[in-house]
Amino acid sequence: MTVRNLVAIVDDDESVRESLPDLLGSFGFEAVPFSCAEDFLGFEGIDRTACLVLDVAMPGLSGPELQEELARRGYDIPIVFITAHSDERGWPKLKASGAVACLLKPFSESAILEAVRAAFIRK
Repeated sequence: MTVRNLVAIVDDDESVRESLPDLLGSFGFEAVPFSCAEDFLGFEGIDRTACLVLDVAMPGLSGPELQEELARRGYDIPIVFITAHSDERGWPKLKASGAVACLLKPFSESAILEAVRAAFIRK
């Protein structure tokens, strides 16, 4: 059985891909960034992913579309959605589809850490 201990970060925003792995790493998490959903889908360590921090709106596959594709492929990875768009009307649908949390950028360190820890507890 493969041990799942990885946080994958999928966001087209370079600043998020650079800062979030460092933050999570400082709290003992192994974190790997991806610039798009398609790159994550091709990742050899996808089965080790214990939490996915996922941007809602990206070029190519959106965050919710990636969530659907993962489910179609049989992956049950807890997801923390992040977004720069303040339209919170879609959040109930994301949470109903299994999201652990939905955070509005810029989010606090404590908010992202709490959400990632909740994802690990869920798994």
